[in-house]
Amino acid sequence: MPDTTFPIRYFSPAPLLLLGSMLAACSGGDFGRTREDMRSDDMHRWIGVEATSSVGVRASQYQLSDDERQLRDLAYPLIEPPHSRPAWKSVFGDYTPIASPWRQTPVFDRTAYGRALIDEPHRSHASRYAQLIEDVRDDISRFELFYASAVKVVDLDRRRDASLSRISELSARERADAVARMQENSLIVQWVHQCLERRVSSYRWGLERLVLQAPDTMAADADRLIGELAAQTANPPVEARPIIERPAVTKG
Repeated sequence: MPDTTFPIRYFSPAPLLLLGSMLAACSGGDFGRTREDMRSDDMHRWIGVEATSSVGVRASQYQLSDDERQLRDLAYPLIEPPHSRPAWKSVFGDYTPIASPWRQTPVFDRTAYGRALIDEPHRSHASRYAQLIEDVRDDISRFELFYASAVKVVDLDRRRDASLSRISELSARERADAVARMQENSLIVQWVHQCLERRVSSYRWGLERLVLQAPDTMAADADRLIGELAAQTANPPVEARPIIERPAVTKG
């Protein structure tokens, strides 16, 4: 197609220059994506380090396997609070690590998601229901992807654990790193499971308030999806070996 030329004499360049400088200065990506200079194969390695350090377990010095790297990549969207970055923050905000549930303060507030959903500007109450439905449906898809990866990683860790007694000339450091990596993987699965439980609680609170403020037939679809996510969360395909006790109770 031929190029289309727009006259520029009617526009002041100042706003565009200001926007460009703001975008250049920030480290977050546009449209909710992380900037390319922040991407790396191991960009989510910190999840395992945070999980272990938060409970006083040493981190493994072994490199991540492809399966372990995928486990961490799939964990991140589930440990990040749902709908936690509005449009302005997706553009101008930073990609930052998240504290594990074993040292998060203050304790989890199940009302935060629902209050944000209701308080944020929307064209109509129907769009709020649509947002809730979309968030829950996305989590159901993420659940399936994450646990498919978790099943594989946990199974391989069981084999690794069984092989420790048969490896020749196994040094104390090698054994410690292998055990630490298995603990790390287990903690990540536990972390995600607790976040899913919290999401279900948050979604239910938000739906109840939507029904209270603006009843709609869309509530039935939202309730069905929340029930589906709750059922999956209550019966995960694999449960990691418990390493520590569950964190403090939630509020709200």
